[in-house]
Amino acid sequence: MVFLGVLAALTGILISSPASILQAEDSHCLVQEIAAPYAFDFVSWELHALSSLPEEIFHKDRDDSREAILRHQIVTVLSDKGISTFPPVAFKFEEPPHLLVVSPREKIAYWDRALLRQELSVEEMEEIESQVNALGLSSLVVELGGFGATYPAIVSDDIFSMSYTINVAVEEWLHQYLAFKPLGFLYLLDSIGVKQSPEVIDLNETLAGMVSREIGSEVYARYYQEQKAGEAERHAPDFDFNAEMSKTRKMVDQYLSLGKIEEAERYMEERRAEFAVQGYYIRKLNQAYFAFHGIYGQDPASVSPIYDDLEQLRKMSPSLKDFLNEVASMSSYYDLLETLGE
Repeated sequence: MVFLGVLAALTGILISSPASILQAEDSHCLVQEIAAPYAFDFVSWELHALSSLPEEIFHKDRDDSREAILRHQIVTVLSDKGISTFPPVAFKFEEPPHLLVVSPREKIAYWDRALLRQELSVEEMEEIESQVNALGLSSLVVELGGFGATYPAIVSDDIFSMSYTINVAVEEWLHQYLAFKPLGFLYLLDSIGVKQSPEVIDLNETLAGMVSREIGSEVYARYYQEQKAGEAERHAPDFDFNAEMSKTRKMVDQYLSLGKIEEAERYMEERRAEFAVQGYYIRKLNQAYFAFHGIYGQDPASVSPIYDDLEQLRKMSPSLKDFLNEVASMSSYYDLLETLGE
């Protein structure tokens, strides 16, 4: 569920702090060299996908496939909410690319990323991570549920439930919608290294997540009510994953703030094993894991206040359309705070 942030991997442009520009350039180049043999062929994928797009979008009345039906349902709900459907909602059900996320070891930061091909074995993931980690960095190859930097967007066909599938499809389209607004355009500038704006990334991802859940919930309730009722019968586990993951993130930050890198890494491995015992399998829990999940304000791995602030603004907004348009017009986190009167 990453959109414009991954474009930095396609352009190969460095995002770094001026104080460490030379060292960062070296590390960035080495990371990209490691990722290169596994890179996602963006151009070939687009050429193939775009060849069939006009028929899918402009002659949708002739198409009764699952993808076309879901697209029509999403467009209907968006239109009912008064939200523009430009660019046209379009997505393909297939495995999304993987994303290599890189963080420094001494702090949690979304420092570098590279887009990797769709088919990767666990052994290949481990090999890539091993090579990047040898540079003194923390890395993780992430399996994405969706990908919006292509057009049409890619939505995984191997995900947990229909509600999740709908939310992913809406979220990836929302990133494309936001690209034509000030907030999304700034995300693009960050991605290609023109203007670094970490808070803009968090705002984009958190906003897209919030709106997609609201639209997705409406689509699900309107068209998939029986499935929803069936899912509601499931019992929540006694283990509170969100609370425990939030606790883990805060403890890791505390270790790292004291310069205790090895202790932090041992602690994360202990917690990963504990999560597995409780039925939550995480292949690797490290700084890069928190860097990736931390850009989504609603994720328990995040420590950003942006989600709570956006929630407050949503309650103040007369409609979802007003909320989306207001945040989409922002250019910084300061704009959000100013709107809230803080």
